[in-house]
Amino acid sequence: MSEPTQSNQPNLWGLVLAGGEGKRLEDYVRQLRGECLPKQYMNFIGTRSMIEHTFARAERLIPRERLLTIVSKHHLNWSEVRRQLAQRAPGTVIAQPENKDTGVGLLLPLTFLHLRCPNAMVAVFPSDHFILEEQRFIEHVSLAAQALRHDRTKIVLLGIEPQSAETEYGYIVPAESHGHIDLCGCRRAAHFVEKPAIAEARLQVAAGALWNTMVMVFRVDNLLSEVAALYPDIAGLFRSLSRVIGTSAEKHKIEEIYRTLEPMNFSKDILEQIAGRGTGAISVLPVLQVTWSDWGSPQRLLAIKNSLNLRHAAPAQTHVPPLAARPPTQRPLRPQAALGPR
Repeated sequence: MSEPTQSNQPNLWGLVLAGGEGKRLEDYVRQLRGECLPKQYMNFIGTRSMIEHTFARAERLIPRERLLTIVSKHHLNWSEVRRQLAQRAPGTVIAQPENKDTGVGLLLPLTFLHLRCPNAMVAVFPSDHFILEEQRFIEHVSLAAQALRHDRTKIVLLGIEPQSAETEYGYIVPAESHGHIDLCGCRRAAHFVEKPAIAEARLQVAAGALWNTMVMVFRVDNLLSEVAALYPDIAGLFRSLSRVIGTSAEKHKIEEIYRTLEPMNFSKDILEQIAGRGTGAISVLPVLQVTWSDWGSPQRLLAIKNSLNLRHAAPAQTHVPPLAARPPTQRPLRPQAALGPR
């Protein structure tokens, strides 16, 4: 694939998910650092943290003024977190009152974005992934965006070709193609399998299932419409927020929503439910020949470091092309929740 360049699509935005706590890595992080800094702000390989690698990766495709980040408010108590977020574009860091899992963590920034740019396409980037072939991976994100321009109703998930029968990952099972070939390489997602036992994982790998990266591209208006069809009461709460964004009532409304809602997982509670309706709205784009790992456990992190012979030596940093010099096409989002309490 050729060297990626930033998209010339003014309605393509990015969202970095960084609201989690990284509980399974807590003890390992404490051993390394002496305190429980959330894992996404840790430097495990090279000279940058996981979230800084995610920013650099996403900015190959999306200008920084259109790259939103969702964090939890208490993350800002760490000086290291504040340092890493200080260089983000104004108004693009949104601090949620508490972590209510990825479902709520996505709906909050999407509500702000929908108000600002209702026809926005959104590429979602979890902040705890290791990706070795970043150039090849980000080209697939761009390809997913192209697929969305052909069909605005799609939700396109990137699925990694499995390297093993992993029991801690979710799987996407593509539907039979029946001879149909999507120009961008997408296939309809038949269903999801979440963290299967080893025997089931082996069957899924043999059958051609893909690891679910949770990297996806969709239109914000379409995604919110899908959520409204599944959960009208929850959609109503976020619509009520959109009516007070930018007013003195905004902060109170966000806190009220977070007190009201139970945790919601985006994959299980939203994507799987959409797939279960049988509308064919969810597609999967296979990503081949990319070394990818979700660093949810010390064992997985150390396995990658060992395989790359990086336990005692940091790699040279991958060159990231400079951002294109262009004026912002839209004023930045300015949520009252940005960068912590006022």
